[in-house]
Amino acid sequence: MPRIALTKGRILEPALDWLARRGFAARAPEADRALRLPLGNGWEALLLKPADVPTFVQNGAADLGIVGSDTLEEDQSDVYDLRALGFGACRLSLAAPVDKDWHGASPLRVATKYPRLTRQLLGAAGFIPRVIRVTSSVELAPALGLSDVIVDLVDTGRTLAANGLREERALASIEAHLIANRRSYRFLDSRWWDG
Repeated sequence: MPRIALTKGRILEPALDWLARRGFAARAPEADRALRLPLGNGWEALLLKPADVPTFVQNGAADLGIVGSDTLEEDQSDVYDLRALGFGACRLSLAAPVDKDWHGASPLRVATKYPRLTRQLLGAAGFIPRVIRVTSSVELAPALGLSDVIVDLVDTGRTLAANGLREERALASIEAHLIANRRSYRFLDSRWWDG
């Protein structure tokens, strides 16, 4: 059975809408813990954490995937990046505490879920980052003295503000992408990546 790996969370609904426009019976799972979703037309969706989508696609457990470009660029998975999908837009940004000056810190201690991208983007901007990898609640790191600043995804900025942080600079634009397993790609209908 062909499968598409979808990211649970904020891009799930737009991904299901995108699939529905392509003729699939795509709707949110009825059970909160459901990890598999029948799509019709012989296809099944797998509902995964973002970091797992490229892994499942690369290793053939899914033929296609929909995941943020942040995850693709961070993980450098061996998949075909077929196209940007026009939804899930946000930005990867440097954020700092509202009440502390971080500008003179060298090296700059940076908490992030994106160590590779952070080194690359901050290095290109002239910073010397000392990256501290965290996998959740990155906004807590400066308040607890773990880091000077953070690099994380920002959409509205409300989570930053609620945790005493402000967005200092956007480092990269992010959006959802369609990816394919390299072997599966040869057998897929081009409707997946055309228009």
